[in-house]
Amino acid sequence: MEFTDDDLMRFEAEGALLPSASIEGYVDNAGARIAFAVHGAGAPVILLHGGLGHGGNWGYQLPALLETGYRVILIDSRGHGRSTRDDAPFSYDLMASDVLAVMTALRIERASFVGWSDGACTALVLAAHHPVRVAGVFFFACNVDPSGTLPFIATPTIDHCFARHRRDYEHLSSTPEHFEEFVAAVTRMQQTQPNYSAEDLAKIQVPVTIVHSEHDEFIRREHAEYLACTIPGAELVLLDGVSHFAPLQRPKRFNAALLEFLLGLQTRR
Repeated sequence: MEFTDDDLMRFEAEGALLPSASIEGYVDNAGARIAFAVHGAGAPVILLHGGLGHGGNWGYQLPALLETGYRVILIDSRGHGRSTRDDAPFSYDLMASDVLAVMTALRIERASFVGWSDGACTALVLAAHHPVRVAGVFFFACNVDPSGTLPFIATPTIDHCFARHRRDYEHLSSTPEHFEEFVAAVTRMQQTQPNYSAEDLAKIQVPVTIVHSEHDEFIRREHAEYLACTIPGAELVLLDGVSHFAPLQRPKRFNAALLEFLLGLQTRR
């Protein structure tokens, strides 16, 4: 029977647990210490989590990637999880520089990227400005300008996820008492960034798959369709029965799309 956690009650209670990493460490970059973990061996795949989360949110994807023979790198975005931050405002450009710093430390010249929400924005920055480092981007549940977002409506599913994020932040962060300030700072970034024009998107020359869920609470389907039409060669994948939290809700469904994307990149080489 397929694992499901559609309302994220299990995620709130347990999180998404990870096995022990083969390598763990930190990289100093632009006023922050960026935490990373490496699992397995093979072609590198870098997983970039969503806003307010951390690398451990990929606990249901990691086993599938390891079984398929990939080297998986999990990164906590600055200020998230075990990573620190300074007083500089959050930005996707700054987060992209953190990813490059981790890649350099690990001597990874080029990787495939899986980005979820804010992590997808970061991956697209890398695709746009550092294409030689990017084999491809699995762009899940994200907008590239303000027109792509839906009005916010609180739901029990969002509440369960937020409660887990709060608990993890208080457990992992070096500033556990500052969760509200952290949320406000991330929200300011999300409300003002990114701002890609159609011309910007048309210049992206790496393989991109746009992935949109049937019940996404934050991103308009029309926006995903626009991205797929505007980024050269981009493909659109629609996931039914899930929302913005598909990697946690129905991992088998999400992982099938992810592995198909990675297999497609191999055939391009």
